[in-house]
Parts: sequence; structure tokens; C-alpha cells
Amino acid sequence: MKAMALRAPGGLDRIVAEDRPDPGQPGPGEIRVALHGGSLNYHDLSVATGKMKADDGRILLADGAGIVESVGEGVSDFAPGDLVVSCFFPDWQDGAPTAGDFARTPGDGIDGFARDVAVLPATAFTKAPKGYDAVEAATITTAGLTAWRALVGDGGLKAGDTVLLLGTGGVSIWALQIARMFGARVAITSSSDEKLERARQLGAEFTLNYRSEPEWGRRIREWTGGVGVDHVVEVGGPGTLAQSIEAVRIGGHISLIGVLTGFSGEVPTGAFMTKQARLQGLIVGSRRQQQDFVRALEANGVRPVVDRRFPLADLAEAFRHEEGASHFGKIGIEW
Repeated sequence: MKAMALRAPGGLDRIVAEDRPDPGQPGPGEIRVALHGGSLNYHDLSVATGKMKADDGRILLADGAGIVESVGEGVSDFAPGDLVVSCFFPDWQDGAPTAGDFARTPGDGIDGFARDVAVLPATAFTKAPKGYDAVEAATITTAGLTAWRALVGDGGLKAGDTVLLLGTGGVSIWALQIARMFGARVAITSSSDEKLERARQLGAEFTLNYRSEPEWGRRIREWTGGVGVDHVVEVGGPGTLAQSIEAVRIGGHISLIGVLTGFSGEVPTGAFMTKQARLQGLIVGSRRQQQDFVRALEANGVRPVVDRRFPLADLAEAFRHEEGASHFGKIGIEW
């Protein structure tokens, strides 16, 4: 089979197409999946560029979707012909988090889905939302499930809540769609007025260009009548956290899911204490949460926003497109 692998020490010019042995037929509890789609995340980019070290020859991509070709003994959840999608943490089935690193994350600690075929335990997949193609399905594994867990699983999102989203990447746009699905009101920031207009078309009520208004936390709070937002999906990290704390209401919820501005920095502890808010770090979610997310998507007819699709052979070029930060929503890989 064909696979896109990363040669040490990493870098986009070190992504190579290779022939790998076909994995064969599934054993007990396993399924064989002909893969046809993936999507890119900041985590994938960090691995591909060598910022996060992976073993030499690692097959890339945490997100993968495709058609079940055969099932092993004892598998009852899937049948040949089913469209399935991978899980970011294939060993975390349900309950409280069980992993704090990426040792078992596809495309990082183990081989990912930039390949023709995978044979893995059935529990490493869920069914894809009905009506999705493989690329659309692959967008839910990392970005979609992260947004779902942040707002619904951890945040307890409900109709009428106010939600602040930072930027217009994959997680933020998924969070916008989920928030609107629940009847929540959304504010979103970006440095691009064009992207803000697209976000308004998706249902964002209040938009703000953070380059022209760097003290955006106060403006967001003014939008809520001075109260502050119920939820913040914080993808920036230390460079944006102070403004997110300014924007959140007393007793609100901030989901810390990104480190786009760095891995460490100062926290305005006094302001945070007076807000009595809950700051929760999270990394994606469990298989059970992904199954819940799929049911919600099917019930509401929501489809992901895919910015652009690249063929698998152009994976390095797709990562360069991601580096340019011009995308809105998800970047898809299709083969």
C-alpha cells in the first residue's frame, strides 16, 4: 500500500511517499478499512515540521475515514460497506480522561491514516455521520470532537448561552456550528474582516477584529451587557488568556485547548480569582463522546466547513497552506 511518512528529523521536505506492506485481513476484534479522507490539525503540523518529535518513518495524520472492507471475529458494531472515522485516543473509550500525552495518538505516537489501508481494533473507530463523505467525516476526529467536548461535555452548553470563539480555524468554526445547533449566541474574533463576514453567515452574532481592537475582552463583555460570556473556547494560550478572562462572566467556563501563542506565560491570577471562573485544559475526547457528537450531527443536519481539499500526494503542500493561516474551517486530504 501507499503511505505518506515523515523522515527524521522532520520538516515538510521530509514527507515522502512510500510503499508499505499491506496489513492483511483483520484478526479477532479488528476491522480492515480502505481509507479515503483525512484532515489537518495544528497537532499534525507540529509533528510534520519536527516541532513535536515522532519516530523516523511515522505515517502521518491523526484523522482518517474510509470504508470497512472486512471485519474480524467478534465484531458486531461494523459491517463491510460502513463509512467509519478514527478516534484521536483509540484507547479512551469512555469516562474520565485516561491519556495526558500522544503516545497512542495516530500520526504521532503510532502510525496515522495517511495510507491506503488500516487494520485496527474496531474500538479505534466510530461510524461516520450519515451523508458525510470521507473528508467531512475526518474533520470530526480532532477539531470537531474538541469543540464538542469543550462546549457540551465539559461546558454544559444550553440554549441562550453566550460563547466566545477565537479565530476561524477548524476548532473555532466547529464550535460556532455546535453553539448555533444548541441555540447559543456567538461572538468570534479574527484578524480578517472577510473571515468575520463568513462567520456571520454561519450565525455569529458579534464579530471583532482583534488587530484593530487589541483590548477585545472589554468589548466582548460590553456585547453581553457587561455580564461576560458563559463560555470561552481558548485556542491561543498565554497571549490571549488575559483577554479571555476579561471577557468571561463571573462563574463562567474557559476551555483551554490551544497553545498558538506559546506553551507558557503569565496568568492574571487576581482577575481570574475575582471572576471565580473555571479554566479547564482539555485534549480532544473519548470514543463515547465522539459517538454522541455523531448522533447530534445527524439529528441536526450539520455539515463541516472544508476550506480546501488536497490529494494525498500533495500532503506537504497542504501543510504549507495550513502554515499560511489563510484557511477558514478545515483543510481536507482526499484520496
